[in-house]
Amino acid sequence: MQVTETLNEGLKREIKIVVPQADLEAKLTEKLEDAKGKVKLNGFRPGKVPASHLRKMYGKSFMAETVNEILNETPRTVLADRKERSATQPEVQMTEDEAEAQKVLDGKADFEFSLSYEVIPDIEIKDYSGIKVTREVVDIPDSEVDEQVLKIAQSAAEYSEKKGKAEEGDRITMSYAGKVDGELFEGGADDNGQLVLGSGQFIPGFEDQLIGKKAGDKTVVKVTFPEEYQAAHLAGKDAEFDVEVKLVEKAEKVEINDDLAAKLGLETADRLREVVREQIESQYGGMTRQKVKRQLLDALDKMYELESPQKLVDTEFNNIWTQITSELEEAGRTFADEDTTEEEARAEYLALAERRVRLGLVLSEIGEKAEIQVSEQEMQQALMAQVRQYPGQEKQIYEFFQKNPDAVANLRAPIFEEKTVDHLLTQVDVTDKTVSKEELMADDEAEAEEKPAKKKAAPKKKAAAKKKDAE
Repeated sequence: MQVTETLNEGLKREIKIVVPQADLEAKLTEKLEDAKGKVKLNGFRPGKVPASHLRKMYGKSFMAETVNEILNETPRTVLADRKERSATQPEVQMTEDEAEAQKVLDGKADFEFSLSYEVIPDIEIKDYSGIKVTREVVDIPDSEVDEQVLKIAQSAAEYSEKKGKAEEGDRITMSYAGKVDGELFEGGADDNGQLVLGSGQFIPGFEDQLIGKKAGDKTVVKVTFPEEYQAAHLAGKDAEFDVEVKLVEKAEKVEINDDLAAKLGLETADRLREVVREQIESQYGGMTRQKVKRQLLDALDKMYELESPQKLVDTEFNNIWTQITSELEEAGRTFADEDTTEEEARAEYLALAERRVRLGLVLSEIGEKAEIQVSEQEMQQALMAQVRQYPGQEKQIYEFFQKNPDAVANLRAPIFEEKTVDHLLTQVDVTDKTVSKEELMADDEAEAEEKPAKKKAAPKKKAAAKKKDAE
């Protein structure tokens, strides 16, 4: 096999491969010899089929197998011999001339093809012990835990029918139909909608107009959709809802005790408070982790300037861009609504894609040098998390990962990265700083840069949508 480099420009490589006809013939002869003792043909005893007859019967198919084996094995062999790592699977270019291809299968021509790929650049690990990051932590007060426990208790409250007018905190069952410009709109009607007055679940102003109503009352509720309502065709529009109150119920007195905990599957009220505190700590801990990781990545970003494989950058950019445009389309918004242009947005997200790829390569190199390992158990947990997203399709999801090594690699990559970040945080200077939850949740320029999309204030929910209580 003759290997000739035809392009070496930056990270781009092209390699020409020539497998001489004699080498192909040798591989074919070996296959035919191996088949001689296995093939059963009428009129011939086992192992006595003439080689010429085997060649006539199976020559082309065996040669096609040989060619496929060469195409599968050569990229790995070439990269190993050249001590290079390809950023993506090398692309193979072969002749498209059917006559030339036929000559190869007939064993009458050399097999020529080329590989094109981008190499992962050499990365020299720098001394990162001088990196300093601040870990913001929130000291969760008992009052916040009590507030969340109360919300849970209220969500589990039992209601009983109430005679008379509805007050704040009461639950009403109603039928309603919403109209904009005199026309009913999708999602604006329900025959048995339930609403706790004062919960803020519906459009601002909707609930206030139902206070004082009783079962059997009919009324017209007039509201205006918020300017940034998620359904763009309704944003800022005046609407009227024909409402009939069917039932008014009052919540039974809520007590936070062991009986409530038992309803929720916990042993005691104290255990309920512990679980709630753990959930709040986990929520804030995730935010703390994001901010610490961002500081670490920013520091590494300043330390490393290296060329990134363009195909990896293009793939990352396409993923980001697909998400951005899908979100805009879903919200009925344009780049102009986001105070930018498509051209500016492309440039911004292309820079973000390049940064992500570059830092991904750096973290990968650091993790490899530190001998970071992803255990089989961690991979199984990641796989199970994927499977749980597709109830009823578990078998298909398992088979998909079994047949797709790239998909398995995509499961491993984020685990490996997070473990590498954990490793780095044991090596750099980390200072804990107690902050309020408002300070922890405050957005900043660096945080916005790492988000997949810059967003304005979150749009309001649909009229009939309900907020999910904290759990």
